[in-house]
Amino acid sequence: MTAALLRTAAELRARARAGRRAVVMTMGALHEGHAALIRTARETAGPEGEVVVTVFVNPLQFGAGEDLDRYPRTLDADVELAGRSGADAVFAPSADEVYPGGEPQVRVSAGPMGERLEGASRPGHFDGMLTVVAKLLHLTRPDIALYGQKDAQQLALIRRMVRDLNFGVEIVGVPTVREEDGLALSSRNRYLSAAERQTALALSQALFAGRDRHAAQQALRARASEVPATRARAEALSAIGESRAAADTHAVATTAGGPAAVRAAARLVLDDAGRLTPPLTLDYLALVDPADFTEIDDGFSGEAVLAVAARVGSTRLIDNTTLTFGTFGAAS
Repeated sequence: MTAALLRTAAELRARARAGRRAVVMTMGALHEGHAALIRTARETAGPEGEVVVTVFVNPLQFGAGEDLDRYPRTLDADVELAGRSGADAVFAPSADEVYPGGEPQVRVSAGPMGERLEGASRPGHFDGMLTVVAKLLHLTRPDIALYGQKDAQQLALIRRMVRDLNFGVEIVGVPTVREEDGLALSSRNRYLSAAERQTALALSQALFAGRDRHAAQQALRARASEVPATRARAEALSAIGESRAAADTHAVATTAGGPAAVRAAARLVLDDAGRLTPPLTLDYLALVDPADFTEIDDGFSGEAVLAVAARVGSTRLIDNTTLTFGTFGAAS
């Protein structure tokens, strides 16, 4: 299908609405990751609904020295990909359309969560991001808005803003799309040389190493819980002064570890990548509670996010994966 290109809010308001409107917000330079978002939006909106893709490079979320001026702008190709993926319209406003009269004096504050990880590395980034998301939600008036899980902290903050400020919209996260070798799709990947791209694989490899370490830990715990508590075994443990539970817990802890071991397994990969040519320069590696993006401790139970940010050459990349602690199931 062919997507209509709309430049103004008035053009968007003039469109007749039938069914639910699903919106996918992007900064353009669309790739297969965006296509997956759009296809999910099409399925969610249904044949009677409408899918709108926004393309806007938001100046408020770029700090001094970041890549605002060189950020790729490929609108014609974006409109084609959006239509091919199921979008009805592409809303690509100018900066004057989004911010009439210049940068807004009143902005959305990301709060404490917006000062951690990405927020610490890019001060003011999340305030600018939430401000434009709020603006675009008002301009597009969707029933559903979809965002990629690769930007996990961004997604968490959007959900928090929608909940705290009573936006009447459903927020849907869509899984990260990866290349066959594991590299998460990003518009910034096109900046990478062949050698830099090879080094950049360490981001996903570190996450997979942490995930695999956690899966091994979970498997050992599950196996320990299934060993029958026979009288002979209990007597043997008693002879060395340990209960079965204490012995099993100690064995699992020393063999598999916990959150600290997950971090260590991931960091080992990143440390090795720091010695490559070209090297990877680590910004942060964190294992956090998705509710507030604070680091989890060894007693944590529930879903956690293992997140990494690093620079290869002049390109800064982020990635993450989700792990579940406190159960015997394998990590996702």
